[in-house]
Amino acid sequence: MTFTFDDETVATLRRAAARLAKPQSAVVREAIREYAHRVGKLSEEERRRLLDVFDTMLAKIPARPAAETDAELKEIRAARRRGGRRHPVE
Repeated sequence: MTFTFDDETVATLRRAAARLAKPQSAVVREAIREYAHRVGKLSEEERRRLLDVFDTMLAKIPARPAAETDAELKEIRAARRRGGRRHPVE
């Protein structure tokens, strides 16, 4: 395979290969392998943003007595056991 890199990438590759005392091709292979492991994982920025959203939403959850929550869950479960709505909504 043949790839074309810009000058900055070539310089970075050469420095990394020299620092590691490895052929440039080995550095590229390792870099691709490391990149492949990270694909699909959240970046630090994405992780922080999602945690901020979670913290914001968590703060909006109303505090209420456990008995009230338990009663609501009991009603929901009973409605599900009854099969929910039996006729179309008009």
